[in-house]
Amino acid sequence: MTRARSQADRLLATVTLLAGLLVLTLGWYGVSGTPYPAEQLPYLISGGIGALFLLGLSATLWLSADLRDEWRKLDRIERAIRETPWEDGQHAVESYRPVDVSSGAVPDTVSDTDAADADAPTARLDRQNGGREPSSVSAGDRV
Repeated sequence: MTRARSQADRLLATVTLLAGLLVLTLGWYGVSGTPYPAEQLPYLISGGIGALFLLGLSATLWLSADLRDEWRKLDRIERAIRETPWEDGQHAVESYRPVDVSSGAVPDTVSDTDAADADAPTARLDRQNGGREPSSVSAGDRV
């Protein structure tokens, strides 16, 4: 029951998928019983359009569930990054300094200290990964 509550969106997507397939099957069964196009039209309209709506709703619900899962993963990753201190004791958020561009002015030059600060996070990551190139870092490594 707990799993059903946590996956309610996927459960609803599955139910609408099954309902869409049922409506499509019933529409086909109604059409197959008569050779006259005038008698087939109501089945095509109700069964076909209803089934398309239910199948589209099912696909939308499933994709929405997938996107929600991805956002949860990204939130966990961001929280872990923010809570992980660097070697010098600072947190990632503390070492980040946004540039104020609200006035529309962009700095013309970067001072030497700003350039050194810009390389600092990369240097920290290099030290944590033993100086390896990013392409040789495996999935289990701490970055």
